Amino acid sequence: MRLRTDWRASVALVGTLLKYLAVPLVVPVVVALVYAESIVPFVATIVLTIAVGYGLERLDRDPELQVREAMLFVAISWLAVAVVGAVPYVIAGWGTESTLAHPVNALFESMSGFTTTGATVLGEISLEEHSHAVMMWRQLTQWLGGMGIIVLMVAILPELAVSGAQLVESEAPGPQLQKLTPRIAETARILWLVYFAFTVVFMAILYGLHLVGLAPEMGLYNAVAHGFTTLPTGGFSPEADSVAAFSAIVQWTFVPFMIVAGTNFALFWHVFSGEGHRFVRNSEFRAYIAAIGGLTALLAAILYTGAAPTLDLGGATEGILENSLRQSAFQIASLLTSTGYATSDFVDWSSTGKIVLLFAMLVGGCAGSTGGGVKVVRWLIVFKILRRELFTASHPEVVRPIRLGGNVVDEDAIRGVLGFTFLYLFIFAIATLLIALDANRLVDTPLEAFSASLATIGNIGPGFGFLGPFGSYTEFPIPSKLLMIFLMWIGRLEIIPVLVMFTGGFWTR
Repeated sequence: MRLRTDWRASVALVGTLLKYLAVPLVVPVVVALVYAESIVPFVATIVLTIAVGYGLERLDRDPELQVREAMLFVAISWLAVAVVGAVPYVIAGWGTESTLAHPVNALFESMSGFTTTGATVLGEISLEEHSHAVMMWRQLTQWLGGMGIIVLMVAILPELAVSGAQLVESEAPGPQLQKLTPRIAETARILWLVYFAFTVVFMAILYGLHLVGLAPEMGLYNAVAHGFTTLPTGGFSPEADSVAAFSAIVQWTFVPFMIVAGTNFALFWHVFSGEGHRFVRNSEFRAYIAAIGGLTALLAAILYTGAAPTLDLGGATEGILENSLRQSAFQIASLLTSTGYATSDFVDWSSTGKIVLLFAMLVGGCAGSTGGGVKVVRWLIVFKILRRELFTASHPEVVRPIRLGGNVVDEDAIRGVLGFTFLYLFIFAIATLLIALDANRLVDTPLEAFSASLATIGNIGPGFGFLGPFGSYTEFPIPSKLLMIFLMWIGRLEIIPVLVMFTGGFWTR
């Protein structure tokens, strides 16, 4: 039996990736020095990462990636960075009662960070319980994973430019890769530049609100921390109450940036290039905005009319209306884009309100965004396929292609969308059953197991019941946590690049 996949080339490039991962680890070192905290967890990880990186690079001095090697590289890279990201948690928690001292918990938190899921196993989220440096590393992992670690590597490493298109296509969220320039490395740089620019602008606005007295709790640390986790639709917060810890104007400020994060970043580049009409003509973006607007209006009506009576909406009619609009706009933007922030404990809302939120969780962001979920463009294609099938049932002689934005969608792409959607829902259903069986003493209702599975494979974070926006995954048994780590991993990479490794045809001729 002869291997058809050159695993040495893939693993050698993983070594290169790990070697450069030491650079962002300098950020928590600086934070630790500023706050007079221990730098040992991060310095030790830097040394370990560089050593392992150089060791793996020796497997192949001149690696070349074909399609299989590229998929293998992307899949194991994301697992490798999650393992490395867990090391500071374990070291920092060693000898303490921190939940992160357990390797599985640390890996769960790290995978949740890099995949921008936002699910947490921290028993207590506070800067008294965890150092500023550890919490900032937790935030930074989401920013690194948001636009894509491989996309970043393609942008800065010349040795990856040759196989760049295959690598980015395997990692990028969505069914298609939109090249902005003839060279994929330049496209990767453009996407990261837009991502970086929005992050800096958001941080500046948050800190500006603090300086003018409109956001007393939003100091520089919090502004940077939340900037790192908003644009990647991550949702981690150093505050136990998430965004509910801040003023109403701060909560409103988050909404447009979460919507931006769920938008195809390529569209923003077209705007900056003087092609703003592409926003209006993009059918996926129009459907995305329509979904956010429609669900927000529906949820606001439910809250305003008292369908969620436990929600504190204030006394005056004006206060009730504003609070209803703010809560609905924030939660729909947060869950539809898979960000996972919260301004209210929606676990206490009525069943009608929770159904609206569940629907938002299933939609997902746009292709080419940092949002998770199935993606709007896939749902558009699925609905168009259903409409075509209904039409051709009564008109069998008619050939009716699927069009999106005026362009005909290739039948191979249609089969790919249907295959992905079916596989996504199938794995989600199986995972729900396994979680319910393994955690039967913890999960009281099927909705809790359902939301745990959906929140992890969809990279959303919060669920329902005890997994609500201020809840934690700490009490789940180890097997369930390992399953959810797997779900976060395959959910971020859109399933195929990971699952294909478990097929015999991928490895042998």
